[in-house]
Amino acid sequence: MDSQPFSPETIDALAAAYPLAPRHLQHQIADHPLLQLDALAALAHRLRPESIEFNAATDLPLGISNDETPYTGLDVHQTIAQIDSAGSWVLLKTIDQDPAYAQLMRDVLAAIEPVVEPRTGKMMRLEGFIFISSPGAVTPLHFDPDYNILFQARGSKTMTFFPAGDEEMISARFFEQYFNGGPRNLSWRDEWADRGQPITVTPGEAIYVPILGPHWVKVDDEVSVSLSLTWRSEWSFHHADACRFNSRLRKIGLRPSSPPLFPADNRLKSYSQRALVRAERMFGRG
Repeated sequence: MDSQPFSPETIDALAAAYPLAPRHLQHQIADHPLLQLDALAALAHRLRPESIEFNAATDLPLGISNDETPYTGLDVHQTIAQIDSAGSWVLLKTIDQDPAYAQLMRDVLAAIEPVVEPRTGKMMRLEGFIFISSPGAVTPLHFDPDYNILFQARGSKTMTFFPAGDEEMISARFFEQYFNGGPRNLSWRDEWADRGQPITVTPGEAIYVPILGPHWVKVDDEVSVSLSLTWRSEWSFHHADACRFNSRLRKIGLRPSSPPLFPADNRLKSYSQRALVRAERMFGRG
């Protein structure tokens, strides 16, 4: 890139929030050629089919499950071409499989390494995603298993956040199910609405999205294009494996305590889970 993706003031704002709190940020990549709709349509032709999701996305309840999300009858290329009227949502996943997008991802995330790595360690499993959304599209309540900065390139949207530690909204058992292959969409109760912290972004603005925190998204009255760049940390992998280990304990009748959130350490359960997985693989080969 010819210029830095963030100003010094934005780096300072991220440093004040990372890794626990959502934060409204500014960025300088909204006009990047790779984020324009024609470039994204071309990218959709290059990506593997398993790297693309698309569904109806308007007038959806916040607690809808993945399996209940309706299909519009359009294929992904028709959906992108008609995104202003399709009432849909397109997700291009792991766009870093494309060399040009991989370079964009690396350039942007390199700018925040000095903030991230002293707090949560080496940035691991870097991935990029692009959301192309019709006006009024809704992404139901869910959580993400990674750290994430969402960059708005076109249109505007509002992301509403809830605390990661609110076990009424997202229980320990839900984490266990997710990290064993379950869905990540959450149920919704109207009485939770007042707990949310909404942050709206327009082109040139971004949001730091904390790991594990429930949130939902509503696009405003124009087509939206957003780039999401994510990463993991050693802590996040230990938390995931501790959840998997707790699931094992629950199956034998125990009631394990929830893996604590950052900065608490989940290494003991994590290493126990990894040792059991290795033993199972060895036994299976035998």
